[in-house]
Amino acid sequence: MANVKVKLIGAFDMLKFKNMAKNREKKIQAAPANDIVCDYKINNLAKALHPDKVNLVIDEVIDQTKCGAKTFVFKNAENGPLPYFRAGQYISLKLKIGDSFVTRPYSLSSGPKEALEGKYRLTIKANPEGFAADWILGNCKAGDKIEASAPQGNFFYDKYRDAKNVIALAGGSGITPFLSMAQAIRDGVEDFNLTLIFGNRTEEVILFKKELDEITKVCPKVKVVHVLSDEEKEGYEHGFITAELVKKYAPDNYSIFICGPEAMYRFAKKEIEKLNLPRRLVRAEMMGVTKKVYDNPDFPKDAVGKTFELTIKQGPVEYKIKADSAESILVAVERAGIKAPSRCRSGECGWCRSRVISGNYFAPKENEGRRWADIEYGYIHPCSSFPVSDMVIEVPGEY
Repeated sequence: MANVKVKLIGAFDMLKFKNMAKNREKKIQAAPANDIVCDYKINNLAKALHPDKVNLVIDEVIDQTKCGAKTFVFKNAENGPLPYFRAGQYISLKLKIGDSFVTRPYSLSSGPKEALEGKYRLTIKANPEGFAADWILGNCKAGDKIEASAPQGNFFYDKYRDAKNVIALAGGSGITPFLSMAQAIRDGVEDFNLTLIFGNRTEEVILFKKELDEITKVCPKVKVVHVLSDEEKEGYEHGFITAELVKKYAPDNYSIFICGPEAMYRFAKKEIEKLNLPRRLVRAEMMGVTKKVYDNPDFPKDAVGKTFELTIKQGPVEYKIKADSAESILVAVERAGIKAPSRCRSGECGWCRSRVISGNYFAPKENEGRRWADIEYGYIHPCSSFPVSDMVIEVPGEY
């Protein structure tokens, strides 16, 4: 039989146990308050490529008055390179306009190579029906600091999905992602053939005509076809971008990429259907949410012209605001001076995802980017949802 001795816990042992937490806290407080540094290469690379935010400073403003636009050249406010991106992606600017906190996404008009030099370019065109664009054009100047998101979006060439030949349909300022693609092809960053069919009213208002001409001279993979709707000139197509015009310049196998104003999307959608392309070969940049939601045949007629009360819950804070049925819930929230997360403003990225506690809303099918589970369990994208009754919504705080 084994002889085992069991030592009883004495008073000293109990006192030591009782003071354990106190002694541990003393050692923690006595330790130096230096930041814990985890210098892992993979973490540093991830942070450089996908930061939570990017601090920019406007280095130069290029006035393109005839085209009703300005190009803003941004530099890294902290010096050094900027996060790399795929040609066709966008960044979202954070702005404080009056009492409103707003975000606006704009496609990068610079090539990815410039990011390594610490530069981004955004080309913003006047928009009398908008809110942010005209404010930016009238107020932002060299030296101003602006916070932005890292590059976002899925509007870029993918060799595993897209045909080697891309027919790009652009209208007005919708040229910006395609200018970025053209530069990327010229610089050897991307490898595909780009035929750009670019629609404008007149020759005078064509954005980046000189830059596109210079690229086509040195890069045979990029071709540009200009289409003028309001004037006829030698060397230009006349009218609108139709299925027949696409067939005239398209090779046997091709993908369609499209970017432009809302009216162009609606016209081009019907023309593209005539081409009978597989769905995977048609890519459209986010057009934003419709500005004329009442024109949608599915919009509830009894909500037209009405104003509703929204109760916005953010953690322990609660706001009560008014919202017109013609404006998205996100716009109403921002107009009330409430900070809310958003990026694409087109119903796609899900950055503004919020939970509906009660009430009804309308979400246009063309902006329906929610997951099935979100629809099932009452989550919305406020950027593409319109109130059609009083609502109670749980909106996350700004990220």
